[in-house]
Amino acid sequence: MRSAALLRRLGRYGAVGAVAAGVHLAVLISLEMVIPSWLANPLAFLAASVAGYLGHALVTFREETGGRRFARRWLILQYGINLSVCALLPLLLTDWAHPAWRTLLLVFTPTVLNALIWSRAARFSQRQRHSQAVPALIHADDLGLAPEVNEAILSLATSGQLQGASLLVDGTSAQEAAAAWRTLPDAAGLCLHLCLTEGPGVEGCPDLPASFGTLLLASLLPARRQRFLPQLERAIEHQVHRFRTLTEQRRIPLDGHQHIHLTPIVLDCLLRQSKQHQIDWIRTTREPLPTDLPLSCWWSALRSGGLLKWLVLQLLSSLAIPRLKRAGISTNGAFSGVLFTGRMTGRPLEACLQGLAWSPTREGDTPNLLLSHPAVAGNAAAMERNGFQLSAGFFSSTDRQREWQALRTRAPRG
Repeated sequence: MRSAALLRRLGRYGAVGAVAAGVHLAVLISLEMVIPSWLANPLAFLAASVAGYLGHALVTFREETGGRRFARRWLILQYGINLSVCALLPLLLTDWAHPAWRTLLLVFTPTVLNALIWSRAARFSQRQRHSQAVPALIHADDLGLAPEVNEAILSLATSGQLQGASLLVDGTSAQEAAAAWRTLPDAAGLCLHLCLTEGPGVEGCPDLPASFGTLLLASLLPARRQRFLPQLERAIEHQVHRFRTLTEQRRIPLDGHQHIHLTPIVLDCLLRQSKQHQIDWIRTTREPLPTDLPLSCWWSALRSGGLLKWLVLQLLSSLAIPRLKRAGISTNGAFSGVLFTGRMTGRPLEACLQGLAWSPTREGDTPNLLLSHPAVAGNAAAMERNGFQLSAGFFSSTDRQREWQALRTRAPRG
């Protein structure tokens, strides 16, 4: 039975491949009549990729997909990898392989890559279809930054549309925020929103606050690292002490303003001090790429730097997670909030929540997490006076109110 099913699958794969090759040939011949070959071939290959993308989803792997298309990311991945391989492989093989072997490698390398890509796409689709959807927790950062931020976060938490928040302990209204949060019915504990990139300075820390790039570079340069380490430890101790004073919490879940806690030098300090300060949870940013988004959303993420931030934080999270596990510190499962940071409304919000609902959590992880930055309209002057110039610009955007309104109109989690 298995042999018969495998033969049918191979037959369907070959038929779709033949159709895609025919599309490539037909489009190439047509385009070469009006544009140069160097431009016609990539466009013809794109048409063939689209044919393969649809054919393999709807025909070859229909048992896995249920007759639905693959997520568009698989088409982009297949096209990008194949273009790169087809451009680089002839150069790499010029003086290395016998002509016969060279021809075989040029023909079959893309074939093998395509089989791997489409089979992974099919497994991904199958996992999404058969996994049980679990709603993600919605979390807000920057509680305590300003009264307008507090108002939005507290109203969402009261109505059940928000499950957690992170406290910026040196924010202009941190004390009021912590006191108000404690009065909420069934309120979860707050997270410490470690801030090292802006805000009022700490005595004995002349180089802080420092930018994300500065601390990332200090992670790599020994002399800079030695200069920053004692200052970071002092700043962390100050914020932990103030967090405990404001919240009366002993155990500390922690994340970072602008995700600064994931830079290696800051993470080193946190791990060294974790037992002393009872830090038992640290946020990570393993963010799955959402599906079914229009190209305009991806263009927005590219222009705003969201894709670059996503790449950097994916790498830093992949380095951080094994270290957290070894230290006995838990973390969340999947995460959304980097790609469309500050613009978590409309289609991106719904696509990210849907992607998180179908993303499995690993054993020992806390639930998947979506990050938002809601606020009502207000004046940012107090933030600037308190050293939060970066947040003042972010707060002044009308996107803060849009995020608040988008969450307000959603049904409570359940």
